[in-house]
Amino acid sequence: MSNSFGKRWVVTTFGESHGLAIGAIIDGCPPRMPLSESDIQPQLDRRRPGQKRLTSARMEPDTVSILSGLENGLTLGAPIALEIRNRDIRAGDYAAAQSAPRPSHADWTYRAKYGIQASSGGGRASARETAARVAAGAVAERFLFLAHAIDIAAWVSSIGAADAPDMTGHPPTRAQVDASPTRCPDPAAAAQMAEIVEAALKDGDSAGSAITCVCRNVPPGLGEPVFDKLHAMLAHAMLSIPACRGFEVGAGFNAVRMRGSEHNDVFTWKGGRLGTVGNRSGGVQGGISNGENIVFRVAFKPTPSIAKEQVTADYEGKTGRLAIKGRHDPCVGIRAVPVVEAMAALVLADAILLAGIPPARSF
Repeated sequence: MSNSFGKRWVVTTFGESHGLAIGAIIDGCPPRMPLSESDIQPQLDRRRPGQKRLTSARMEPDTVSILSGLENGLTLGAPIALEIRNRDIRAGDYAAAQSAPRPSHADWTYRAKYGIQASSGGGRASARETAARVAAGAVAERFLFLAHAIDIAAWVSSIGAADAPDMTGHPPTRAQVDASPTRCPDPAAAAQMAEIVEAALKDGDSAGSAITCVCRNVPPGLGEPVFDKLHAMLAHAMLSIPACRGFEVGAGFNAVRMRGSEHNDVFTWKGGRLGTVGNRSGGVQGGISNGENIVFRVAFKPTPSIAKEQVTADYEGKTGRLAIKGRHDPCVGIRAVPVVEAMAALVLADAILLAGIPPARSF
């Protein structure tokens, strides 16, 4: 089973949804970087369940502990171990999954591959695992900001048929994003999104969503021109997030409707360097960052855990009805915003180390 991500900035996550704890080990973080739990906790607080009316009711404090890799508040260059204890465990909610796989979950495929499955919550396939990614990503974000002034902001840009206007030219702050229960910073679109999620909840159902992310101050030269293109690395990271079903960079699928003369980002001189007039490339050309903002969008399917009864088959082939118990998000995207930011940070930290780009400023 593969549980590690990255080549130079390597993160390994561990733990199951309803086990004792989850966590991450970070290998590759440079030494002498100031770090404490308070640098990590804010992003975990944004991801944790039970804090918004349109999210899962599971009450997890998601308090992080740094177990190794620090001395006197500075990183040692050694592996950094992060632990998050599980508190609100209800394994009994998942008893039915032992006899019948939940539709669109990993129950059947996990059992088919390994011959065994976690008895509750999906185990390693659960979205609970993403708390460990967020913790590790917060460390990567701190490195990116302190050493390179890189800033990452993500927000919910679509839920169902409700779309927010394009805000990539002037990305919102995290405070503006979090001001809405749907994490959409546009008030009109946020209201429409809330109605969609509430209607799905009332029906015992769920809603699909999309998240837009902008990474600013990314230096040129990250990524490789063939297989390890920067946007390919980002796609790998995003598509590894549970429930993610789509990724696009820059103009993305809208490029299908354009001519080359419309899509091309022509060059200009700005800020003492070459830049582009537009950014339909999303900050990546030939697989390598060009110094413009990295802009991408991630699509999430409707949460497969729904209270609505579904006709399905059990492991013996018997047809029956299944209503999933437990506490689940009616819309994945709302809590996935810090997860997307975390995975973007892990990719950029790894890419910077691989490119050997020296820090733009010291710790």
